[in-house]
Amino acid sequence: MKRGFYTIMAAQFFSSLADNALLIAAIALLVELHAPDWMKPLLKLFFTISYVVLAPFVGALADSMPKGRVMFMTNTIKVVGCLFMFFTVHPLLAYAVVGFGAAAYSPAKYGILTELLPPEKLVAANGWIEGTTVGSIILGTVLGGALISPAVSSALLSADLPGFETGIDTPAEAAILVIAVVYVIAAAFNLRIPDTGAHYPHQERNPFKLVSEFAHCCVVLWKDRLGQISLAVTTLFWGAGATLQFIVLEWAKTKLQMPLNKAAVLQGVVAVGIAVGAVLAARFVPLRGALRVLPFGVAMGIIVPMMTLVSTQEAAYPLLVLVGSLAGFFVVPMNALLQHRGHVLMSAGHSIAVQNFNENLNILLMLGLYALLISAKVHISYIIVMFGGFVAVSMVLVILRHRANQREFDAEATLPEGGGH
Repeated sequence: MKRGFYTIMAAQFFSSLADNALLIAAIALLVELHAPDWMKPLLKLFFTISYVVLAPFVGALADSMPKGRVMFMTNTIKVVGCLFMFFTVHPLLAYAVVGFGAAAYSPAKYGILTELLPPEKLVAANGWIEGTTVGSIILGTVLGGALISPAVSSALLSADLPGFETGIDTPAEAAILVIAVVYVIAAAFNLRIPDTGAHYPHQERNPFKLVSEFAHCCVVLWKDRLGQISLAVTTLFWGAGATLQFIVLEWAKTKLQMPLNKAAVLQGVVAVGIAVGAVLAARFVPLRGALRVLPFGVAMGIIVPMMTLVSTQEAAYPLLVLVGSLAGFFVVPMNALLQHRGHVLMSAGHSIAVQNFNENLNILLMLGLYALLISAKVHISYIIVMFGGFVAVSMVLVILRHRANQREFDAEATLPEGGGH
């Protein structure tokens, strides 16, 4: 791998670390404000709205200048959103600003991989990026939980400077200030990302033409035999993953009687599994063999309802690692395949923007449905069974669609050889 790749990994790690720690701190802030339970998943929903609304525009932004510069600018927006939360802006609105920065950050983060590396390196690169991202999710949720824990928060709150009033009065506020520093570290790495030398034609600035161009890119990817399968899988994965975050927190509270700072660790346990699956996929799955992992998605959906049978933390850990491992193993090759098809059919930034639009639209739909079920007082066990069934059935339908496509034309044979290492 080129040296610049490791700088990208570091920048992504710290930015994602802060995103995930901030989610836990924001949930703690909602608890301090005595907000209702159904408002918690709305945090992620508000974060995600920008991905959907800005989708036609962020691809052009990512391709309009060196992607390291785009990542620095958009990471700065995340810092602003974080500080908004500190200065008593409502957590939903402040987290929406962070989401605005993240939405513009993502096409540059993934798009730069196709500029820096050859196609046969994409599965391995995605495995490392996914593994690093998941590592940041693990540590981010643990960091968020630790910062709001009584021991750490009391130490932070007692650290007022002599003769200077910091205005930090609650555990959530203290946590948010520490997280802002992590965003600044990410920004420092963004400045070190090299210019790949990739330049695209003059980018369109007319918003109506941008929307039209984006719609055309959506149609192109969904019509492509390999693009539609990989896009369907990644869309399902991100919607399911975002919902599972909140399912795990509610399940831990209801079934395992765990407080928020300890329940956050269970989110990290799922992420450990995803990291294991991602690394295994990067090691053993070549780009041409990417579609052979689809049955692992069905298996994940079948295993998730087993959570309803668990009543101890000791049993929860291995089950959540298994669920995460299956998810990581099937999504990494799909991400690489989608990036490859997007790079072949259009520019890197535009294809990632299309991917983000579809994935985050599904996050909005699935989180919205989850919030409705929670507000209707549906028991978490029923929600878990419905969730697992939906994932399994969806993956079966994707497999059937792929088989039908292959009978018409062997699209897999057009993929480059190698790429598992």
